[in-house]
Amino acid sequence: MKTLYWFTRDLRMHDNAALLAASRSDLLLCLYVVDPHWFANGPFQCQAMGEHRWRFLWQSLMDLERSLRPLGQRLHIAFGEPEQVIPELVRQHGIQRLIRSRLPGTFEAQQWQALKQALPDTTLQQFETLSLFTEGALPMPVSELPGTFSQFRKQVEKQGERGPELLRIRTLTALPPPPGFPEDNRGDCPPIPEPSPGVDFRGGETAALERLQAFTFGNHGIATYKETRNALDDWDSSSKFSPWLANGSLSAREVSATIEDYERKQTRNESTYWLWFELLWREYFYWYAIRHGNRLFCRDGVQCKRRQVTFYGHRFKAWCQGNTEYPVVNAAMNQLRQTGYISNRARQLVASCLIHELELDWRYGAAWFEQQLVDYDVASNYGNWQYLAGVGADPRGLRQFNLDKQAQQYDPDGAFVERWQGRSSQPVGLHTVDAADWPIL
Repeated sequence: MKTLYWFTRDLRMHDNAALLAASRSDLLLCLYVVDPHWFANGPFQCQAMGEHRWRFLWQSLMDLERSLRPLGQRLHIAFGEPEQVIPELVRQHGIQRLIRSRLPGTFEAQQWQALKQALPDTTLQQFETLSLFTEGALPMPVSELPGTFSQFRKQVEKQGERGPELLRIRTLTALPPPPGFPEDNRGDCPPIPEPSPGVDFRGGETAALERLQAFTFGNHGIATYKETRNALDDWDSSSKFSPWLANGSLSAREVSATIEDYERKQTRNESTYWLWFELLWREYFYWYAIRHGNRLFCRDGVQCKRRQVTFYGHRFKAWCQGNTEYPVVNAAMNQLRQTGYISNRARQLVASCLIHELELDWRYGAAWFEQQLVDYDVASNYGNWQYLAGVGADPRGLRQFNLDKQAQQYDPDGAFVERWQGRSSQPVGLHTVDAADWPIL
């Protein structure tokens, strides 16, 4: 059998059920498709793929290719729309089976349906590689996913202390040969930007597994994670696993197994549990995105709670450029633009500012995060923005932070604001009026 394996958010050799299934073939073509739509402006004045994500992704692809070559394989990188690229490769190589990982997101689901229609004589299969649990291992049908994370966590942990046993797939050490090496068009991809000062992330499975070991058995950061995770600007205060989890260079099950391994060999405390707790939050939003589909991207959220918002261009621009009246917000936004990453605490503060102080549509903030964040994940990003906007999974409604109080608590000496130049010399006020601004309801 000839199989085409479409790499998406599963850029790894370890714990990859989809690649394992694809390896049971006579011939295997490994493909990654770079979609030009990622680099075009979307409806919220942002691109889907900014320079930080693109650099990290390309590093991950090159690392994956280095892993494939010793197995007699290579990664075919195509620049184009998957709905056009994949059927052409199927016809060119007589492919009988197409495999990919199951992805949350309505756009990705539409692509898969389009391929099914375009390839009626080809077997199409999806496997769950992004999540901790398979759908069948969940304690409830996805259609009955609880409306809050707390309810979800309780049901998962009721099955066992941390839910069902998580079975990892071994790291693949052999793959079938390809049906020839087709010429790809990776040279048509956008240029890879150089990293900016302060960028510490390096893409790829190799770096991901190194970081996993460093944070656990290396510096034992996991043992104090709950106490340090809210720091605004410190590399080892949190795990920093999220970029590799987002593009699948690191498996969530691998992280979970390493946590349990650390607890057996070193110590088990509230911090080690809390890292699992955060992993379970990610899991909840994965199934949340699958459960709610298009509602994930709607202004009124999954709750269909109508929110009156007005869009003023100067406010959004000031927020993006770190030029508001709030120094801690400016510092975080400057850090985001320069590095592609900000802490969990900083994300909550800048989101609260956009929603409450600037009174803007939360979807603009979500779109800017999508463009900028090196760890962008569609489910976690839009799920968290809905949560803070009071239209998603938060039972308490709107979450508003006192920005001055938060700055005093998490940046008492002003070091974070100073480092990232948060004190704007000419901050843009809320009521600046320009003839080019037009409120959008």
